[in-house]
Amino acid sequence: MCSGNCAKCLGITLIPLAIIAVLCNILLFFPGGKVADNSDIITDEVFYLGGILGSGVLMIFPALVFLGLKNNDCCGCCGNESCGKRFAMFSSILFAAVGAAGAAYSVIISCVAINHGPKCFTANSNVTDYQFSEGDYLSNRTMWDVCTGPGDIITWHLTLFCILLVTGLVQIGLCAFQVINGLIGTICGDCCGCCAE
Repeated sequence: MCSGNCAKCLGITLIPLAIIAVLCNILLFFPGGKVADNSDIITDEVFYLGGILGSGVLMIFPALVFLGLKNNDCCGCCGNESCGKRFAMFSSILFAAVGAAGAAYSVIISCVAINHGPKCFTANSNVTDYQFSEGDYLSNRTMWDVCTGPGDIITWHLTLFCILLVTGLVQIGLCAFQVINGLIGTICGDCCGCCAE
């Protein structure tokens, strides 16, 4: 299989993942699915834009580069080394590293946000604040009763940040695979014995 074909498949996969990450981050600006009256209600980690910048914007560049790698004629490289194709595969390694760094940023932000828990109202206060510490609410669901709003904030918070976490981990895996694929393409050329003719 041509390394360019493989890179194209990775690029096609990364684009919807980037869109999912951006949408999750945007939805987090609406705590509990409600329009926030002020920014104090929104969890601090949402403003770090892990999904929009890390798994979103920084992932679009590698995805587009990976998609463009297949524009080369695969069989045109057999028995004829092409510096241009090898350089393109090498540059894809650099873009994969950028994408992996962006996804890692999103994963770190998501882990911190899940550990902190959401900001929420309590029965005794109309001011939102963090009611949990060090992830204690994750293993003790009865603690969730402390939060009275906005909406079902804990489920909203956990669901969206978990999606961001999983999306980021998948993106890191795909970018790591492209690093290996890019090394093979750099060393062997875009095709290593893939042409039947």
